[in-house]
Amino acid sequence: MLLKQQSRDAFNSLYANYSGVLYGVIKKVITDDQTAQDVLQEVFVKIWNNIEQYNPGKGRIYTWMINIARNAAIDKLRSKGEIMKGKIHTGEDAVYNVSEGMKTEQMTDTIGLKDAVAELKQDYQVIVNLAYYKGFTMEEIAKTLEIPLGTVKTRMRAALQILREYYNNN
Repeated sequence: MLLKQQSRDAFNSLYANYSGVLYGVIKKVITDDQTAQDVLQEVFVKIWNNIEQYNPGKGRIYTWMINIARNAAIDKLRSKGEIMKGKIHTGEDAVYNVSEGMKTEQMTDTIGLKDAVAELKQDYQVIVNLAYYKGFTMEEIAKTLEIPLGTVKTRMRAALQILREYYNNN
């Protein structure tokens, strides 16, 4: 892989093809444009510096980069001490919009995600959105939704089991 050889051309190509989608992932967590752009730059620095850690046997590079972007955005959000409450979007939430702006080959990682999450009860959908796409902890979800922590954990466990069964059957 040219990236592991620190090829600038490969990195430039990677940036050209994936910066838009990574920025979209970051913007789902961080609403401020300037902060989101700063995080995007930090993400590509992390990718460049840690490309040796990428293991093609564990998944696609796209998925690896998405996780780096999502985690960096969550880290930035928490480091700024922003209040998590009020970050819930109404209407179609992040899980339904994750594929916007993606190229066809990039959308392969989201195929079926919308359908799978749509199969969940509304209570489960909210918790999955908050935990995975917004980076909320179980405690933050409980406070935001004003429900007991045990209820959040039970719903998350049930939602994950349903999603696991969905993907095993499809």
